[in-house]
Amino acid sequence: MKQIFLFLVFIYSTVSLSQTVLTSYPIDLKIQKEECQTLNAENVITHDVFAFIASRDSLTILKYNSALFLNDKFTTNRQYVENRSLMGYSFSEDGNPTLYWFSPQESSIIVIKYYFETKTTKALKFTLPFEEQSVITHYQKDNNFYLFLKYKTKQALTVYIFKNGLADEKLLDFSSFIFRDRKTQQKTFNQILNENPIEKMDSGEYNPLYKVVAKSKLYTLPNRLILTLDQSPRKTQLFDINLENSEIKEKTFLQPLGEKNPKTSNSFYHENKLYQFNVNSNELLFDIKDYNSGESLKSFTVLKNDTIRFNNSPLLTQIENRRPKEIKNTGRFLKELAATDAGISVFKNKKNLFITLGGTGSSTKTVSMNGFNMFDDYFGDFPSNNYYNIDSNYSVFFESVWTKKLELTTEAHEPLASDKIFYFIDTHKEIFIPNILKLNNYSILGYYDITAKQYVLRKFTDGFE
Repeated sequence: MKQIFLFLVFIYSTVSLSQTVLTSYPIDLKIQKEECQTLNAENVITHDVFAFIASRDSLTILKYNSALFLNDKFTTNRQYVENRSLMGYSFSEDGNPTLYWFSPQESSIIVIKYYFETKTTKALKFTLPFEEQSVITHYQKDNNFYLFLKYKTKQALTVYIFKNGLADEKLLDFSSFIFRDRKTQQKTFNQILNENPIEKMDSGEYNPLYKVVAKSKLYTLPNRLILTLDQSPRKTQLFDINLENSEIKEKTFLQPLGEKNPKTSNSFYHENKLYQFNVNSNELLFDIKDYNSGESLKSFTVLKNDTIRFNNSPLLTQIENRRPKEIKNTGRFLKELAATDAGISVFKNKKNLFITLGGTGSSTKTVSMNGFNMFDDYFGDFPSNNYYNIDSNYSVFFESVWTKKLELTTEAHEPLASDKIFYFIDTHKEIFIPNILKLNNYSILGYYDITAKQYVLRKFTDGFE
């Protein structure tokens, strides 16, 4: 399921996308779709912006300054990485980029540093211990590349931190902690993660509903990780991980209690606060807790006959990527929400705090080959092989806009840069291998234009313009 375009409800085709072409570079990739990749990156020290453009035979690196003027380029062949995918990047203290080329078949990463001064490269091979571990996720932070792995038998995680050409290994041991599933049965750490795979939250970006419904979330902070587990509907089990010394501290945050047991629940960590909510068909409970003290800062109880006081959008349901439809009353909304996997997303821009509260699910509809529902017997009985099932993903949600001091507002939801980017991609068929880079004040969409045969960088901002 793609990101939800809530603003389309109000301005379906009239929104100004407030996008600007920053630069374009002529290049012919000769389009072998499975072998082409792009990646945009910022050196957070120098604020240079890089575009890595990989075709089947070559790699082109475009280096822009902070004003997005092209000031250097580097084109080389794909020796050593012919059948590998571009996994990530890092930057050394000298400002030169390093790329990480992954091959699951060979269980290894080829690490290549690209020297702009001499237009030369230096490569080394990093073998992954796939017989013992599997990759969970990877990400870039503070010019470093992080690789996150889970053991198959040991109750632990491993983080590899690639910095200045060196890989620092951190073992995170969870064997001393107690874990329980939804039915309060004791489980191992690995069993919990096998049942609830970790989903990495993108730091400083809007995380869409289909991601935040995950029961195990990883939040990346400078030299620190936050891992939250919400497999129990009654609590959030949180682990604060120090990446400098591998120390792990456990904290438990109880879900707010209602008159009946929750049907579904979840949480979201954001800037030293934990946002929790749970729901059944009769009530929704929403709580914002201070991370350090555990004190409740804001608390809401919504019954099925109530009016929700903190929504700034209609109560909505959306099937696949179709236009959302309004749910007329709270009772119907709670009933539909209770049948989903719940999730909450919190995002802050320069002006406000945006909260999405909802859930996702899937439904199956059985239809006959001629398009009539199998329960419509007007056409008589059909043989069983004339029917087939259609699976549809759907979401139920609303948006809430707050001040940064957690005060309610009456402001309407405005489209985020990410909303506009995905809408732009969906409506421009010439876009191939898009990649998004978020900077401090705006986001950049980089993509190959298959019609113009050029690599384009476009700027998108939050809000109406």
